[in-house]
Amino acid sequence: MAPSQWITQHCHLITPKGHVLDLACGNGRHTRYLLENGYRVTAVDKDLKGVRELERHPDCRLIEVDLEQGRPWPFAETFDAIIVTNYLYRPGFENIVIHCKPNGVFMCQTFMTGNEAYGKPSNPDFLLKENELQNAFTKDFETISFEQGYKDSPKPAVIQSYCGRRRE
Repeated sequence: MAPSQWITQHCHLITPKGHVLDLACGNGRHTRYLLENGYRVTAVDKDLKGVRELERHPDCRLIEVDLEQGRPWPFAETFDAIIVTNYLYRPGFENIVIHCKPNGVFMCQTFMTGNEAYGKPSNPDFLLKENELQNAFTKDFETISFEQGYKDSPKPAVIQSYCGRRRE
């Protein structure tokens, strides 16, 4: 699967050769894209079978952890960018703020209310409310770009997309 257009169009905002955290990396479409474009990547997911072949890549670190199981945040370092797509875990918002470097970039694209008409996720616990990302991060991040609403590609869905730069 191709990387999200939202991520590719904002990737230039990341410090060249910067260290990026790809949270809930899944099959690694963004991890691969970032590695191909010269970034160092820490890819995290509760199941890394979709990215195992990357464990020998010199600029890739894989961490298998379920962030929703009450374990402590598994990172001490901060990142030049944090990317999250098709995943929502609100208790993790605070860690995103803490672990994104000043002037670092946070990019998120995930489902929002209204998506239940098009399939999964349909549980309100996994759907952003209107303006939720912008409201959650505006105190700590300067909003660069924000969109929400219906998208017909790559499949019909109601999506919220946020890109912001961490304030110093």
